[in-house]
Amino acid sequence: MAEILVVVDMQNDFVTGALGTPEALEIVPRVAARIADGVRRGEQILFTRDTHGADYAATQEGRRLPVPHCIRDTEGWEIIPQLRPGTAGRTVLDKPTFGSRLLGEHLLALDKELRRRGQPGVERVTLIGVCTDICVLSNALLIKAFLPEAEIVVEASCCAGVTPEAHRTALAAMLPCQITVLE
Repeated sequence: MAEILVVVDMQNDFVTGALGTPEALEIVPRVAARIADGVRRGEQILFTRDTHGADYAATQEGRRLPVPHCIRDTEGWEIIPQLRPGTAGRTVLDKPTFGSRLLGEHLLALDKELRRRGQPGVERVTLIGVCTDICVLSNALLIKAFLPEAEIVVEASCCAGVTPEAHRTALAAMLPCQITVLE
């Protein structure tokens, strides 16, 4: 069974930097433990990285959220130090917006390749990371669109939203979209 773990945007700017929150910092040990568990279980592990350019202020997101963050090649853009060793040899997908079309295409290509080899394909994709109410939610829905028969799981204890209320609201919004939320 092909199981994928997607670690969403665990970057300095979302944990301790420009948009960091106490909740994001609190999940770091659980995220690190979940990645280690995924390695032991043989899951394929992918990382996404929110990625903006020097022109961030001129973008729609920059006008609506005028806090420069995750600017390519800055410390804020980097995966947090506690998780960096886990990225070695793993796919890290840079994404210019909330949901990653590249992530969806990567998973769809993997699914097709597995099926071509006579295997079941991607059966489960689990998401952890930040922010529950923006990028985790967007990518969960996007993956559901690319792989409608795969089980999409969000592990709530390994996610943090912009606020605790936004986190809870996002988790509740995912349920009717047939995304499994594990507490």
